[in-house]
Amino acid sequence: MRYLALVTVFVLLALAAWASWVHSAWWLAAVAPLLLLAAAGIYDLLQPQSTLRRNYPLLAHLRFFLESIGPELRQYFVQADLDEVPFSRAQRSLVYSRAKKVSDVVAFGTLGNVYGESYEWINHSLAPVRIAEPDFRIRIGGPQCRQPYDASVFNVSAMSFGALSAAAVRALSNGAALGGFYVDTGEGSVSPYHLEGGGDLVWELGTGYFGCRTEQGGFDADKFRATAANPQIRMIEIKLSQGAKPGKGGVLPGAKVSPEIAATRGVPVGVDCISPASHSAFDSPLGLLQFVRQLRELSDGKPVGFKLCIGHPWEWFAIVKAMVESQILPDFIVVDGAEGGTGAAPAEFIDHVGVPMHEGLLLVHNTLVGAGLRTQIRLGAAGRITSAFEVAKTMALGADWCNGARSFMLSLGCIQSLSCHTDHCPTGVATQDPRRWRQLDVTDKSQRVFNYHRATVHALAELLSAAGLSHPQELGPEHVLRRISPTEVRAFDRIYNFIAPGSLLGDDLPDHDVLTSFWQQARADSFTPPRSVMEHRKSREF
Repeated sequence: MRYLALVTVFVLLALAAWASWVHSAWWLAAVAPLLLLAAAGIYDLLQPQSTLRRNYPLLAHLRFFLESIGPELRQYFVQADLDEVPFSRAQRSLVYSRAKKVSDVVAFGTLGNVYGESYEWINHSLAPVRIAEPDFRIRIGGPQCRQPYDASVFNVSAMSFGALSAAAVRALSNGAALGGFYVDTGEGSVSPYHLEGGGDLVWELGTGYFGCRTEQGGFDADKFRATAANPQIRMIEIKLSQGAKPGKGGVLPGAKVSPEIAATRGVPVGVDCISPASHSAFDSPLGLLQFVRQLRELSDGKPVGFKLCIGHPWEWFAIVKAMVESQILPDFIVVDGAEGGTGAAPAEFIDHVGVPMHEGLLLVHNTLVGAGLRTQIRLGAAGRITSAFEVAKTMALGADWCNGARSFMLSLGCIQSLSCHTDHCPTGVATQDPRRWRQLDVTDKSQRVFNYHRATVHALAELLSAAGLSHPQELGPEHVLRRISPTEVRAFDRIYNFIAPGSLLGDDLPDHDVLTSFWQQARADSFTPPRSVMEHRKSREF
């Protein structure tokens, strides 16, 4: 049976040879593909690399083919509507409907199991509030900022030109200009396509300092000042780490560094473009805050903050202690989640490195509250956010606004083919292949980006209205509930530990496991692990 396919080919070849004496006109048409199959089968038997092909000549190729289209088969024929891999069919359908301005109304009841564990909802009010203008804004800019920015509650998260195509960046920028929300440039710097639409931008500075780097790869203050003066750039974001691959740098191979990408990033054409794992402009918590202050001055007082995916908690505590000691405050912090994003990374990083967004957001929010700084610093949250309920839930946990990356990619037409890192994106969104991205209609997709944002914010307004609230900032953990078991339901304020304002500034720490373990020993001048961690390591040495 293992050789059935190969034997069948030889039998058909023999029949074709016999038939050639009777129907000679059909000989070439029949024998050519059979000869190719026979040659492939013989090669399978003789090659040493694949045992499967030696044991199952020809048949093994069918297995490899079916394996290669497995994700598509599961997505189109096997996956249930609520299966998240990483976005469920229901989530994708919601984005597509809103982007296309098609009704997103659902009939005949929810598909979710309302009595299943982890089911979540917002309680409604018997006195709903009418919201006339659902254009919710959050002012970002603390007392040390001279050009505060009123941001939408839902914006486009960091995605670089290079990871996204030129057409995709243009569509996002144009859509953001139509809807009055911002696009984060990602660490690939500000490209002409970001500027083309005239929309608001957040310039992200990663470890490569692209767009403001010296020839050696360090930070260039003069180049930064020149670019930051552009009125479209409303805020500056220092990237400490990202959810897709926290703690890891990156390399854009020289073959992909086109003249356009080289000009945007300020690197040589055709040379490997390296993003180190850590920053060279600072090496301590106090150094980070001094860099924040420097960028704020160089940008003439624009809001400056940083983005991070929470890792070692003592490193985050060290940053907060540096804020308390130096009184240099970022205007905002964006908490990224380890649920990943558009950035490609090794499987271990995608699956097992970094703190998920909800837990990271809670830790950041709690620490700033306990240190008495929360009212002076705005918090953004970037994670797997597609719907108004996810925006509301995230803001109830402590965020002031939310960002989405993959959800806006879906609004551009992304079909979740999971091929972002291959340069073979079938929809022209995440590729530099002009044969693919030139097929993406920028005018149409810009409108879809705008439609999706507007419909999501409108849905958020309807949720708030039903709950008796008039603005997302009125949301608190008491408004969102989760089923813990078939017979137990708790509000978020009963599930999560929220600490009291200023409770970290005294000697008696709040009842919080992580804060109790590491807060007192964290140092403002160093990211070094606290004494308790070092002692634990030494106790394990042989």
